[in-house]
Amino acid sequence: MRTVAVSSRVLVPAEPAAAWRLAMDWRRQDDWMLATRVRGGQGVGATVVARTGLGPVGFTDTMVITQWYPPRRCVVRHTGRVVRGTGVFEVIPRGRLSEFAWTERLELPWPVSGPLGRRLAAGPARWVMGASLRRFRRLIRDRAPRGGPARPGPDHAPVT
Repeated sequence: MRTVAVSSRVLVPAEPAAAWRLAMDWRRQDDWMLATRVRGGQGVGATVVARTGLGPVGFTDTMVITQWYPPRRCVVRHTGRVVRGTGVFEVIPRGRLSEFAWTERLELPWPVSGPLGRRLAAGPARWVMGASLRRFRRLIRDRAPRGGPARPGPDHAPVT
C-alpha cells in the first residue's frame, strides 16, 4: 500500500493548553470537524471512534492512541476497514498564539494508490481539513476572554 500525507495548520488566539483541551475533547470535535462525530478515551492505548458522513452515507473510523503528550501531541493509528494509517494533532506555541497542526498519513488501497489516485484523495482531504481548522479557529476566537491574545486575522493566520 502507498501512503498519502495531507496536512493543514492554523494559528489560534489561545495558550497551548486551551487549544489542546478543545482539540482533544473528542465529543466537541463535531463543533469544528466537518461531518464527523467522535467519542473516545485519552492516553496511550485508548480507543477513539469517529463517524464521518452526511445522513446515512458515511463510514466509521476506529483509532487507537499511540502517542499522548499533553498539551503538545497526540498520534492515532487508524484501524478501520475504510481509513488506515496515522493521524497527528500537534499544538505548537507561537508567542501569544498557538499553532494547531493536523496531519494524516493515509494508506491507500490499490487502485487508488497510484499517482492520480493519491492526488484525487489528497485534494478533498486537504479542503476538509482546512475548512475544519478554520472552524476550530473561530471556536477558539469566540471563547477568548477580552484582553486575551490578539485575534489573528485572515492575513495573519493562514490555513495551509
